[in-house]
Amino acid sequence: MVNKFTKSVMINSKEQYLQFLKAEQGVLRNYNFFYVYFKTTFIPTKRFLLLLRTCEYLKNSSNIFFNKIIYLVIKYLKYKLGLKLGFSIPENVAKKGLQLPHYGAIVINANTKIGENCRIHICTNIGAANKSSIAPVIGNNVYIGPGAKIYGEITIANNIKIAPNAAVHKSFLEENISIGGIPAKQISKSK
Repeated sequence: MVNKFTKSVMINSKEQYLQFLKAEQGVLRNYNFFYVYFKTTFIPTKRFLLLLRTCEYLKNSSNIFFNKIIYLVIKYLKYKLGLKLGFSIPENVAKKGLQLPHYGAIVINANTKIGENCRIHICTNIGAANKSSIAPVIGNNVYIGPGAKIYGEITIANNIKIAPNAAVHKSFLEENISIGGIPAKQISKSK
């Protein structure tokens, strides 16, 4: 079933920060922020993830005044790059291993919770419905195809594939299935 989300989802230590970088940036010898920042010059989606995870680390781990100033600078860089790429992904919504293979419109509500190793394609919207503040909870290893819309007080189980242009407004608690259509329904069972 879907993992319950707690405050442990957030990056609270340098060790967690490095684990997130390793999961999302690939195997790098040096996890120094500046090294990874320049290494991702020609891969803007990876640079956005670096800025997102650095914002999370600085926001959650320290109350040092200097770190709060750095946080504001990194947050501004993330915001500017997000505008360029079309990403509106708030801090502390996704566990490690988030994959954004292409740039294009991706909008995620701040109350959404996304599990590990989730792959989100372009033109995706994940949010609340009908003026509610409750947003979807998405499990681990979920593939979200281009153009998918996921909204409301719903839960998506682990290892689900969401087809392109699907409109998901109800929970799917069975693992290892594919869903698609408008409205979404189970279209196949994975092995």
